[in-house]
Amino acid sequence: MSNLQAAFWVVTLLVVLAVAFDFMNGFHDAANSIATVVSTGVLKPQQAVVFAAFFNVIAIAVFQLKVAATIGKGIVDPGVVDHHVVFGALIGAIVWNLVTWWYGIPSSSSHALIGGIVGAVMAKSGAGSLVAGGVGKTVLFIFLSPLLGFLFGSLLMTLVANLFRHKSPLRVDNWFRRLQLVSAGLYSLGHGGNDAQKTIGIIWMLLIATGFAAEGAKLPPAWVIWVCYVAIGLGTMFGGWRIVKTMGQKITKLKPVGGFCAETGGAITLFLATGLGIPVSTTHTITGAIVGVGAVRRASAVRWGVAGNIVWAWIFTIPASAFVAAVGYWLSLLLFP
Repeated sequence: MSNLQAAFWVVTLLVVLAVAFDFMNGFHDAANSIATVVSTGVLKPQQAVVFAAFFNVIAIAVFQLKVAATIGKGIVDPGVVDHHVVFGALIGAIVWNLVTWWYGIPSSSSHALIGGIVGAVMAKSGAGSLVAGGVGKTVLFIFLSPLLGFLFGSLLMTLVANLFRHKSPLRVDNWFRRLQLVSAGLYSLGHGGNDAQKTIGIIWMLLIATGFAAEGAKLPPAWVIWVCYVAIGLGTMFGGWRIVKTMGQKITKLKPVGGFCAETGGAITLFLATGLGIPVSTTHTITGAIVGVGAVRRASAVRWGVAGNIVWAWIFTIPASAFVAAVGYWLSLLLFP
């Protein structure tokens, strides 16, 4: 087998691994967009996953590929990337996703991927190959995205409570059961738009590093874009019911009006971040929005112990996935010399 053929098969394997991560991202993060709409009884679980998957995929027509560009060119020096780095990054992200899914912890697939990239690159050439600006804004939004979700969710809940304070609870409940379909659709749109682009970015990074895509290209190949959006939609259709239960029931008990405010507040945050090209966590965002909605009712409505455990998972995501990615990088040197 020639060197070119060997390189082709290694790249193909890594693209398949990246698409598997994308599918798992949808599977793992399905709860973010449908937990509230399921827990409030607006849609049955089977209906909700198909609904969310549809909006995940049509996000391809809504958002520019700014997040993909950040992942592909703005986190690490493109010159240091090779197939070993990409393999390590994907292994780090996938392993952490599996662990958190198994234990029902709503951690971030996005930051698992970022941690994976950082860990693999540092194992190869140290911290000097990281792009400080790209890593910095991503880390900043670990804290800002849940805060913005909290802010928008609580403001919307306060506004709605004042606007409808003279209406009967039954009528308000009926209205927001319908409106929650709109908010869930918007959140799923934001989820697809931000999260699918992360896998697009890492495949683009791989193709440039191995010479299968031009370094100066402004956009990744069209097939990469379509495959990643479809994969995340299919992952969402399979759902992640362990995490749905945590997001929809354990943090705070939601009614349709609260679900609408949480999803809309989260969607605003995702649209803003995606427009700025910042890869954020849909998990962090919706958790912050749900806590914000619950806190407006009363502080005791939020199960702060559950929320605190989730925050600890957020803190450990990047270093844990980075460590696994470093091990994956060294393993890759043995498997693909």
